[in-house]
Amino acid sequence: MKAILTGATGMIGGILLQHLLDDEKITEVVSVGRKASKHKSPKLKELIRDDFEDYSDAKEHFTNVDCAFFCLGAYTGQVKDDLFKKITFDYAKVFGEALKENSPEATLCLLSGAGADTTEKSRISFAKYKGMAENALTAMDFPILRIFRPGYIYPVKARKEPNFTYSLMRGLYPILKGVMKNSSITSEELAKALYLGGTQGAGKQVMENKEIKEILE
Repeated sequence: MKAILTGATGMIGGILLQHLLDDEKITEVVSVGRKASKHKSPKLKELIRDDFEDYSDAKEHFTNVDCAFFCLGAYTGQVKDDLFKKITFDYAKVFGEALKENSPEATLCLLSGAGADTTEKSRISFAKYKGMAENALTAMDFPILRIFRPGYIYPVKARKEPNFTYSLMRGLYPILKGVMKNSSITSEELAKALYLGGTQGAGKQVMENKEIKEILE
């Protein structure tokens, strides 16, 4: 099998990439990003680029793909709204189009988020743009599409939190994880669920946090 993913240098994408590299059925993994990941493997190909809105020069990387994962994203408030929309919606749409053109039978997994609004009417940028991305990829009619809507994602590995709210949540999670079991998930659990969704078609088309965790049971 051949896999392609974006976001391999991120919290979820990095763990997902390791799952793909460890899978003997996966013979080639293409990682698309602005910088190389820290992973080393003879079956890993790093497609380093600044342009995520045109893959016409990289068709060979999107050809004969069996499973694809769009895990690229930004935190709300981390970048200006126009760039946030571009990363969340435009990049996802273009990635899907390149995949559909060159590997129309591939399985596609989208890392979305809880609260994604497919009516595209929300005043919350995160909800609106995630909903737009979901709609765009759904309209492409892939044979298997898996949309993951996690709630709070607990980083198993220590990291620099993007803002105070995330720092607070990280500190409270060990205390509150029991009452948050249906609205939170660890980074390792989410990455494993994405891996199973892409390589085995596990789950259903749109999965909220509780349904994502059920994949692992």
